[in-house]
Amino acid sequence: MRFVHDIISLYIWVLIITAFMSWLPSSDSRGALATTKRVLAALTEPVLRPLRTILPRPNVGGVGIDLSVLVAVIGLVIINNII
Repeated sequence: MRFVHDIISLYIWVLIITAFMSWLPSSDSRGALATTKRVLAALTEPVLRPLRTILPRPNVGGVGIDLSVLVAVIGLVIINNII
């Protein structure tokens, strides 16, 4: 069971890193930053895409805020504590 907890914890960190990386602009599509963003997106989009379709995007200062990462992290923490 410890392995499952570790995998969930690792995925939570991947989600958090993905959220922070989304704030960084990547001007070169072939650079290390862009490659890292693509890999992280490939890992997280299967979880975040359905959440984005369900959750509304609140506008703060004219900018829509994506809450899907927050909801996914909270959900995974709850699941991790239950099992």
